[in-house]
Amino acid sequence: MTAPALILAAPMTGSGKTVAMLGLLGALRRRGLEVASFKVGPDFLDPAFHAAITGRPSLNLDSWAMRFSTLVGLLEQASQGADLLLGEGMMGLADGAPDGSGTTGDLAALLDLPVLFVVDCAKLGGSVAPLVEGFLRWREEVEICGLLLDRVAGEEHAALLIEACEARFSTRILGWLPEDPRLELPSRHLGLVQPEELSDLAAMLEHAADLVGERVDLDRLLRLARPPSVTTLERGARPIPPLGQRIAVARDVAFAFAYPATLEGWRAAGAELLFFSPLADEPPDPRADAVYLPGGYPELHAARLGAGEHWRAGLAAAAARGAFVYGECGGYMALGETLVDSEGRAHPMAGLLPLVTSLADPAPRIGWRRVQLAAAGPLGPEAARYRGHEFHLAREIRRDGPAFAETADARGRALGATGCRIGNVAGSFVHLIDREERG
Repeated sequence: MTAPALILAAPMTGSGKTVAMLGLLGALRRRGLEVASFKVGPDFLDPAFHAAITGRPSLNLDSWAMRFSTLVGLLEQASQGADLLLGEGMMGLADGAPDGSGTTGDLAALLDLPVLFVVDCAKLGGSVAPLVEGFLRWREEVEICGLLLDRVAGEEHAALLIEACEARFSTRILGWLPEDPRLELPSRHLGLVQPEELSDLAAMLEHAADLVGERVDLDRLLRLARPPSVTTLERGARPIPPLGQRIAVARDVAFAFAYPATLEGWRAAGAELLFFSPLADEPPDPRADAVYLPGGYPELHAARLGAGEHWRAGLAAAAARGAFVYGECGGYMALGETLVDSEGRAHPMAGLLPLVTSLADPAPRIGWRRVQLAAAGPLGPEAARYRGHEFHLAREIRRDGPAFAETADARGRALGATGCRIGNVAGSFVHLIDREERG
């Protein structure tokens, strides 16, 4: 593992680190560097923006949900052929599980990676110094190697901020970025709008790279990055066992939330992946012995999905011939009988599970999950344990039949049964991330 690495983090969510990350990736690629990326924690949208610039998958590294061997294997996988590996933290540097685990700081300490701290200065003056100073003292094993000041009002504001910081600590300020409406990324109820849906994304990315190239000391940043202090004897990571030998995977803007680590792990285990688009009314490949419907936004395309006949007939045929059909979050909703959109309109879905879900009366469910399978299957024997996360607004209006799993939150508090399994068709709102370490 030779690629030097560095993690971008911030005091809180919404500090502008995603745009800073995109600008850095673009500016460094303009220098002719092969730059790879990763995202800390459970997230599907930020990595999709990374990949739009780098042209390579951006992997998720989650120190709460993943075994150490999985983390190291993914780090090795991400750094292959790269001159530099940049990671984007989640939320704030110290935000994670209630017991303080799973934070961006945890991952930085575990892998001995330096942190570039992105600070939103739109409403800050001299107060920037004690704010940053608190994080500098937070954990001795977390090294904040430099600062990037964001949303700065202009030269005078920048001078005030820099003077305040230099009077209190020696951590180097690598640059500052101005407030600029052209750097805003649109969002919706689950986060950013997907890059495939933004017609002006290329112009925004070019502008971000322009600003970073002009205003950030990239030479200093490259000197601060260093290789992780870990080694691995295994090539690649296989967090989730393959659902079959030939796996049909739904892939379009309605079903886009599949972790690259999961899909590449299946390939590494010898499985063949056969992609299809329910939104284009494509059925899964009839050769498939398993079908995977990942999460996404089926509620935004419910009318189109409800009008499609071939994808639903194809799922039914797969289930009838004994293929394992599995859905997570949005994919789970699509396996049900009916999906009610935010306007209260009901749309028919695949009808393979006795399930009705609705967005008409949102019920947010967000957090890491401990998962114990209720029955044996391709994912493992009965009581096999996983870690994952839940992030959705939909609620179940009706769910009949045996549960898919028992769940608990990050504190270990029981949350009860989740999902549904009828024969060889199963799913739940939980996105599985990795098998749990046996204790």
